[in-house]
Amino acid sequence: MGQDRGRARPRGEESPEPPRPGLAPAAGAARAGGRLSALDPARVPLSLYVHVPWCVRKCPYCDFNSHPLAGEVPEAEFLAALEADLEAEAERAGGRLVDTIFFGGGTPSLLSGEALARLMAAIRRRLPLAPNAEVTLEANPGTFEAARFAAYAQAGVNRLSLGVQSFDDAALRRLGRIHDGAQARAALAAAVRTFARVNVDLMIDLPGQSPAAALADVETALAGGATHLSCYQLTIEPNTPFAAAPPTLPADEEMAAIEEAVEDRLMRAGFVHYEVSAWALPGESCRHNLNYWSFGDYLGVGPGAHGKLSTPGGIVRRMKHKHPRRYLAARAPFVQEESRVVPESLPFEFLMNALRLHAGVPREWFASRTGLSLDALASHWARLEAQGLVEPLAWRIAPTERGWRLLNTLLEEFLP
Repeated sequence: MGQDRGRARPRGEESPEPPRPGLAPAAGAARAGGRLSALDPARVPLSLYVHVPWCVRKCPYCDFNSHPLAGEVPEAEFLAALEADLEAEAERAGGRLVDTIFFGGGTPSLLSGEALARLMAAIRRRLPLAPNAEVTLEANPGTFEAARFAAYAQAGVNRLSLGVQSFDDAALRRLGRIHDGAQARAALAAAVRTFARVNVDLMIDLPGQSPAAALADVETALAGGATHLSCYQLTIEPNTPFAAAPPTLPADEEMAAIEEAVEDRLMRAGFVHYEVSAWALPGESCRHNLNYWSFGDYLGVGPGAHGKLSTPGGIVRRMKHKHPRRYLAARAPFVQEESRVVPESLPFEFLMNALRLHAGVPREWFASRTGLSLDALASHWARLEAQGLVEPLAWRIAPTERGWRLLNTLLEEFLP
């Protein structure tokens, strides 16, 4: 299972920052193996990501833009800044329909139900939402309140992503989580009662973890009614407490045994392994994440939020001011960095996302979402196809089963 591709929670999956190689200051168009044509933003789906930067306590493995909260969330000040940020982003979107919204963090479940309702109203005033828009909120079992879940649902949240990581008390203590197994099970039960779709985040390949222990977490999530599981490998990220004092992770063969056990159990439960780290019952895939992986567009609001927007002149990426204090002190458009993706990097950027999907994507999406013809892939693709790593470019861009399991090796072919 995924020895080469890795199972760490990737930047961009239910998070503010997608993988971002090959950025350069905004510049004129150039060639990248095929003719570069103007992009039509109307052909690219659009999502909205809202970042809530605070958490109760920073976990020792976490390198996300999250900040321990001293006291209460400054909701009035934060909401005023978000509304100004939304206003500026809505102008850039030019009336495009928003298909999905994701509230990530940090810990969005620190927001009161009233604050979330006000924020949803602000979004609806500024952006046209699809009638069946998916609205996801991340929640920490340690901040769980049944009444708050009900308020989120009433405000329009229809999918909850619960950051459980494990149901085992000892594992949770080693991970520095603020909740225990009982709180996680109670939060899952309330989430399933309240929301139509519930995702459970689990970490696997934990220090001292056996296949049986990993399966116990999976069984608890399944028994609790989760319709989607995100199973991430614990990785040691730079500039975290775990980097300074790394825990001992299982050996490679032990990790392989854990991952194979998890894969077998979820397949028997009817779950589809549709993305490297994501499993879902049929029809329950995370639409927001699918938009990331299919190289769609997304607006980013909130501290450190990243956005990607297609324009006739190319793809523009933005990052908002990262630190909450600096963000709250800023004025619209709140931008810390803005760059245009250089054409030479587009094949790698597109494939780094799309090939994480087991089924790949329709071949025509490459041209409509990069502005390049398939000529930009042709010679590389032929070599990979001869090696049995990718499917023929007949109707989709997709890895073979072997290529999906050797994804890092496959992608090296397209490094700019």
